Amino acid sequence: MQTKWLKRAQRIQAIAKAGLAFSKDVYDRERYEELMKLSVEMMADYSQTEIEVITDLWKGEKGYPTPKADVRGAVFRENQILLVREKHDELWSLPGGFCEIGLSPAENVIKEIKEESGYDTEPSRLLAVLDSHKHPHPPQPYHYYKIFIECSITGDQGEIGIETNHAAFFPEDRLPPLSPKRNTPSQLSMLFDFCAIRTRKRYLTKKRKSQVGSFFFYSAICFSLESFRRVKIESACLWPSFCFNLFSSTNRLP
Repeated sequence: MQTKWLKRAQRIQAIAKAGLAFSKDVYDRERYEELMKLSVEMMADYSQTEIEVITDLWKGEKGYPTPKADVRGAVFRENQILLVREKHDELWSLPGGFCEIGLSPAENVIKEIKEESGYDTEPSRLLAVLDSHKHPHPPQPYHYYKIFIECSITGDQGEIGIETNHAAFFPEDRLPPLSPKRNTPSQLSMLFDFCAIRTRKRYLTKKRKSQVGSFFFYSAICFSLESFRRVKIESACLWPSFCFNLFSSTNRLP
């Protein structure tokens, strides 16, 4: 889980940025600038990173600070999930990344899956929206909302982009080394649970349809047998009467 110092540094930084975005008073802005400097020093001290690096990292953030949106695609094939291997650390993750301005989460995930794995896909349903602070990701300078969208493959695999060097499907019990800042084992386990529920529902739906078909077939057979039984019964009842009438008619012949 997120360490306390990181949470406090991020919170101070968010308050300072919001104040600088909306405050017009020169004295208040001076105080917010001091808070911003304090948050940078806290981040640099605890992360053992140069102050200049932290300053440059947060300098580009303007306006009211909000969590960043990270979208991930969950693509299943035969109960295996699609993962991609990042070039810079050789660790595996779900295809995805930051949501870009002008694109919806669904459009973003299609774009990221294509770039990182080479597959054309279409989104089918939203599986989860998770808060990175509530999951065992390593400390990061930003607060993320992680969006998981299930997608289906619509074509053959094309070329992989520049950020990844491999894409493959893995079963739950043979996952490769994962990139913890992108996705955790517990999150992938959650996705496999969704897949299992979906597969179970499809099985039950097919079974239910089969049972309905069997019921109608059985009903038709029973109706046919009942009709046949009635014909036999009625025929058996009519036969003595027919014979009696036949003999009676014969007896009345001259």
